[in-house]
Amino acid sequence: MQNIMTDIKNNTFRRVYLLYGEEAYLKRSYKNRLVQAIIPEGDTMNFNAYEGKGINVKEIIDIAETMPFFADNRLILLENTGFFKSANEEMAEYVKEIPESTVLLFVEEEVDKRGKLFKAVRDKGYACEMTRQPDAKLITWVLGLMKKDGKRITESDMKLFLSRTGNDMENIYQEWLKLSAYTLGRDVITAEDIEAVCSVQTTGKIFEMIHAISEHRQKQALEYYYDLLTLKEPPMRILFLMAREFNLLMQVKQLSGEGKPAADIAKLTKLPGFLTGKYIAQAKKFSEEELRMALTECVETEEAVKTGRMDDRLGVELLIIKYSA
Repeated sequence: MQNIMTDIKNNTFRRVYLLYGEEAYLKRSYKNRLVQAIIPEGDTMNFNAYEGKGINVKEIIDIAETMPFFADNRLILLENTGFFKSANEEMAEYVKEIPESTVLLFVEEEVDKRGKLFKAVRDKGYACEMTRQPDAKLITWVLGLMKKDGKRITESDMKLFLSRTGNDMENIYQEWLKLSAYTLGRDVITAEDIEAVCSVQTTGKIFEMIHAISEHRQKQALEYYYDLLTLKEPPMRILFLMAREFNLLMQVKQLSGEGKPAADIAKLTKLPGFLTGKYIAQAKKFSEEELRMALTECVETEEAVKTGRMDDRLGVELLIIKYSA
C-alpha cells in the first residue's frame, strides 16, 4: 500500500494496478485515491469504468489504445470482473504491452496467483492484497478517526469497541459514525456509549451464545439463537459458525495446554488479539472431549438436515439445548 501512496505523491503511475482481498474498505479507499490522483475531477473523456463479469476484453483493449484527450493519462477501472479466476490469455498478453498513456486499475475480491494475468500484472505493474489489518493498525486508525472529531477513549473501552465491531474496517467505520453522533458535545467515549449504540455482529452473537452454553445458561443461549433467526440468519449458517467457534476453542485449549502465551495463540489461530483473552477464558469452561463431541454433532446435524432427516431450525436448537443443559 505504501507503494501506491509513493506513486501518488510522485505523480508517477504504473501501467496497471490490482487491488484484491477481503478488506473492502481499504480497496475502496485506495481505488478512490488512485482515481482522484490520475484523473482530474470532472474529466469524463479519459475515464472509463466497468464492473461485473462478461466484460468484452477487445472493447477494453480498443479503449486502452486510444490516446488521452488533452491529458497525461487515460484510466480504465475494472471491478469484480472475474478475469483473475479464469484463464484470460488475451488480457494477460495485453498487460505486457499497455501504452504509456494508459493505466488499468483492477479491483477484485479473489484472484488466482498462479494465473498468467496475475503474474503479468505483478511483473508490469503493482498487485496489492488488502487483508484484515492487525490489532495495532486498527487501533491506530480508529484513534485517528476519533482525534479528528476531538474524542478520547480508554484502552479497555477501545477493546470493547473492537470486540463489538470485529476487524472489518467498513463495519468499524460505520459503527464509529454512530458512536460519534451519539456522543456529540462530549469528548470522552465510555463503555456505556459503546453498549448503547454499537451493534454486536453475527460472529459476536455466536460467541456470546457459546459463552452462555458453556455456563449452562440455557434460556439466554436460546435467546441469542432466536435473536439471530430474527436477524434473518439462516440456521445452517448459524450451525457453520457454531462449528467454527467450537473448533477455535479446541485449538485455543490445546495451545494453552502446551503453555503458549496469548500472543502466540492469536498468531497461530488468526484471532484478533483483543479477543484472544476471551477465547482462552471460554476454552477453560470446556473439556477437549466436550469440544470434540460438539464438533462431531455439528457435522452430524448438518448431514441430517441435508438428507432431509431433520429440520434445520430444530436441529440447531436441539444442539444448543443439549450442550447448555
